[in-house]
Amino acid sequence: MPVSQVPVWSFARPSQTVIDAFVASQRDQPFSYREVNQTKGAPPFDYRYDDNQVEIGSGDAVFRRACEALNQWKMFPAPWTKITPDDPATIRPGLVVAMLAQGYGLWWLNACRVVYVVNEAKPVRVFGFAYGTLAAHVEQGEELFTIEQWADGTVWYRVQAFSRPSYWPVRLARPWARRLQRKFLRDSQAAMRQLGQTPA
Repeated sequence: MPVSQVPVWSFARPSQTVIDAFVASQRDQPFSYREVNQTKGAPPFDYRYDDNQVEIGSGDAVFRRACEALNQWKMFPAPWTKITPDDPATIRPGLVVAMLAQGYGLWWLNACRVVYVVNEAKPVRVFGFAYGTLAAHVEQGEELFTIEQWADGTVWYRVQAFSRPSYWPVRLARPWARRLQRKFLRDSQAAMRQLGQTPA
């Protein structure tokens, strides 16, 4: 099938068949940026960098639930975002996913690949993963989602990302794109905070 080199846009929500075909078409595509793995260190020059964290609870049970939520992509708020595939057993370096998003009357599919997984016990207990953009994405860059449990037992949800627009329509609409990014962060944090308050 033809390989899409640009995000897929539509006025109607794409069917699961369309989404699955899009994911299959992206599996062999390269990253759309050179600075792969840079969420591990200082953010690269010429990108917007964001680093946000929120306390979602305390204790081992909250940490375990939050890690499971990351494995199930629950930090992507429904109904206006969705990740395919969403099998919790599949998060691993090299996995290609489609991020479906809706805003301003449009739906679009973006292609990403998991870059690396984090699973550390010291000095802070951390679990998470980073994914980076492929050519069929409205942005270029990398995003790191982590759950951290600090020495005092508190559990934190953290999102770090460097990004820049990949296509001229997105550059022209940058204020609206940033508004959607802020909405995503608010909704994502709210979803994870709610999970932290849910009894085991």
